[in-house]
Parts: sequence; structure tokens; C-alpha cells
Amino acid sequence: MRIPQPALAAAAAVSVLALSVTGCSGDSAADGGTTVRFGYISDYNGASLLAIADKQGLWKKEGLSPRYKVFTNGPVQIQALGAGDLDYGYIGPGAMWLPASGKAKVVAVNTLAYADRVIAQPGITSMMDLKGKKVGVPEGTSGDMVLNLALQKAGMTTKDIKKVPMDPSTVVSAFVSGQIDAAGLWYPLIDTIKARRPGLTEVASTKEFSGKAFPTAFVAGNATKSTIDTKVVKVLQRANDWRADHPDEAIDAAAALLKVDRAKVAADAAHVTTMSTADLVAKTEDGTVDSWLNSLGDFFVGTGQLKSAPAPDTYYEGDLYTKAYGK
Repeated sequence: MRIPQPALAAAAAVSVLALSVTGCSGDSAADGGTTVRFGYISDYNGASLLAIADKQGLWKKEGLSPRYKVFTNGPVQIQALGAGDLDYGYIGPGAMWLPASGKAKVVAVNTLAYADRVIAQPGITSMMDLKGKKVGVPEGTSGDMVLNLALQKAGMTTKDIKKVPMDPSTVVSAFVSGQIDAAGLWYPLIDTIKARRPGLTEVASTKEFSGKAFPTAFVAGNATKSTIDTKVVKVLQRANDWRADHPDEAIDAAAALLKVDRAKVAADAAHVTTMSTADLVAKTEDGTVDSWLNSLGDFFVGTGQLKSAPAPDTYYEGDLYTKAYGK
């Protein structure tokens, strides 16, 4: 299920709009260093490490000066990486098929996320109730992923529903206005919908799939820039450990960067499992991360997003991540 070009173009337009509305941090305190253009999504997963790196002066320690840009989803960031408009970005598990297909490389695993849901209008209580109904979803994202997982679990396929590709912000407005019956989406956007459409139901969740892991990650373009990659990974690792040791302050930092109420960020963080860098290094070395990526790869083969599941070491820079640790 490849993302059609019109959908990518529409999503890119929404990303530009979101950037103009929410702004970007521009140069951080590390002005004068090597500039890195870093994309993120406006949620705890996507923003917390960048906010911490700013607050703790971690970029400056590595001689880097970040310029942040906010996007609505991972696939559009992958497109920006490929076009040379971005150096690094953040993706959720639903977009992992793109680096797996050679469009980017994963330089660091971030968290395990369980924020994705299939939500439905009041009165719809199961996936079976969605037969013949309009379901909005941002294609190629984790919202698409949870929809496909839920359909499989219910013994259904996309042929049983009227799937409507939409960018995330359009999903929100379409659901609130009743133009669609259901959606594959994620928190905190679902909280936004709940505030305007009380009584909605959650008919499926990634939390239901206890045997699966859903890693989020930071990605880079395929061009070789090993020295900068190592520095960026070191910044992410140090920020990651600070987040693990200071969970409440990490929420404060993310809320400040996102310019949203702290309670909303805290609610979003409740859907996230964080790990220390030492744990992520160990899980890289013992093959656990590979098992997560292999599981996702097999899933994406089943959905048609991948022709075959590649070896994780073809797109996850595990050696880079482990060697950067402790430097």
C-alpha cells in the first residue's frame, strides 16, 4: 500500500501550514556550530528529546546548531529527507516501512509507543460494525498500521470498509463534523477529537497486541555523514538518559517546546514506554531491536507496503548507535 503522490503532496502542504502556525525553534543556543535540520511531530515522542537537548545545552557540547521543523507525520519527513530539505527526522512505527524500503536509515530507536487507536462515532462498538463504513486514515502512518492490525484481528480486510486517505488534521475535522464514521489515528490528536466529539468509542488499540512492539525512531537520509551522525546520536542518547532520570521535567520541557498545556503532554506520555540508553544498546546487541523490526517488516509485507522484509541491519544503524554510547 504505497502512499499515492497526491496524498503526499497534500500532507506536505499541511506540514507547511502546521509549521507556519506552530512555528519552529530556529537556531538553538548552539549558534555558530554545524547546522542540522531536524524534523519532529508535535507530540511527546517526537519532541521530548529535542526539547531536552536544547534545555541541557547538549547540541552545543557537540558543536551542533539545530533548526527544528514540525511535521504532521513521519512519511512526509522521509520525503523531505529524500529531497534534501531535512537532515534528520522522527517517525512512528507505522512509517518504519519507509526506511525498510531504502528511503532512509534509522540512527536511533526512541521509545515503544502504544498511542494508536481505531476510533468510531458514538454507537459503533466493534470493528465488525465498520463494514461498509467510511474510515479516515493517514496512509503509511501508525494510524494506518493500527487499522490494518485491527482488521486482521477481526478477520476483515480494507475491502470490507470504505477507506478514505486523509492527512491527520483532515481526519480530525472530518471525524468531528461526522463526515467519516471512524478513523485510524493516534494520541494526542484523539484527545483533540474527544474534546469536540464526546462519546466516541475506541474499537481497537495497539495495546491489544501484547506480543508486538511498536518502536518509534529517529531517521536520517541515506547520504554518508558518519561524523555528524555520531554527534547527533550522542546528543539523542544523552537526552534520552536525562528523560529516563527526569520524567516529570521531560514533560515540562516538551510542553514548553510544543507550547501546549502540560497536562496534555503528560496524558500523551502515558502511552509511551521509555528505555535508558544502556538498555537500548543492550537490546541492539542482543538482537531484541532486530526482532521488533523483523516483526514490523513481516507485517508490512502482509499489507503490501513491502515486497519482502529486509534484514534490519540494512536500514538500522545499530553499530553507529552502540559505538556512540559512552563516547
